[in-house]
Amino acid sequence: MDASCRDWMSALPEELWDVPLTHLAIPGSHDAMSYCLDINSPLVRAESDFFRLLDGVFSCFTRPAIFRWATTQDKTIEEQLSMGIRYFDLRVAHKPNDSSSDLYFTHVIYTHVTVLETLESVAAWLEAHPKEIVILACSHFEGMDDKCHESFIWSLKKLFGSKLCPQKESALTLRSLWASGYQVILSYECQLAVRHQELWPPVPYWWANQRRAHGVMTYLDWHKDLGRPEGFFVSGLNLTADRYYITKNQKESLRTLTYSNWEYVRTWLEEQSPGSDAGSLNIIAGDFVGSLPLCSAVIALNQKLCRKNSRRMKKHY
Repeated sequence: MDASCRDWMSALPEELWDVPLTHLAIPGSHDAMSYCLDINSPLVRAESDFFRLLDGVFSCFTRPAIFRWATTQDKTIEEQLSMGIRYFDLRVAHKPNDSSSDLYFTHVIYTHVTVLETLESVAAWLEAHPKEIVILACSHFEGMDDKCHESFIWSLKKLFGSKLCPQKESALTLRSLWASGYQVILSYECQLAVRHQELWPPVPYWWANQRRAHGVMTYLDWHKDLGRPEGFFVSGLNLTADRYYITKNQKESLRTLTYSNWEYVRTWLEEQSPGSDAGSLNIIAGDFVGSLPLCSAVIALNQKLCRKNSRRMKKHY
């Protein structure tokens, strides 16, 4: 683990403390909780009836394949935090036929840890690292009705309390957030969120849905040419294999696919820049963020802002 990434926000040069977070390069975790999928749990509701039937009859084949391809991370959320991840893609759901109010994370199947016990770990980590800011992007919400949402939102407010940054906050810089004691920007992809000032709208995620790094980079470059959104947005470096490819390549996994494409991804990544320019990037998310040096590569991009500010100063004088 790179110790320099653990508290990287507080370690940034002071000249970047007044740069909006939307203009910094921030490492993110795609499907952050898939490291703890429960191989024996039901399929999520969104899966097709055909795949559900297939899984019921041939689970000895489908379950190992699901596990190989739905697992996108291999480090716990505390480890991801300590490695420098500050954006978390969190897919929340209520299990079918579950009489309890417990919520779980999902990616094809459900996790064996609950949402609240996980977020309690995040809150404890933030207590120990008071100058680090996280963006929690909650989405999907399968099997959740309005009552379930309101109960969950109440639990989130109780858990994070004064750490929650309200949407009305105008100055999203490190200096201003530190001064206010805000550490959590909570994105909530549901219409009910508009009733709560502590909840932010969904963060756009540029997902290429491509199996090869070249296809992902081409897609991201196309998006860059169109110009960046004004607020937070995510550039997803994650690769996606379709079910035909998965069926034909029994010995492969998302891990082997990600590793074999990493050098191409790294070369492209090192050429990127954060900032306010139309072609700049903000949050950069990937898979297996603990095993690959994604965090250090993304954090290092912020040095380009320092060089840009330095050139601007010299031009001014």
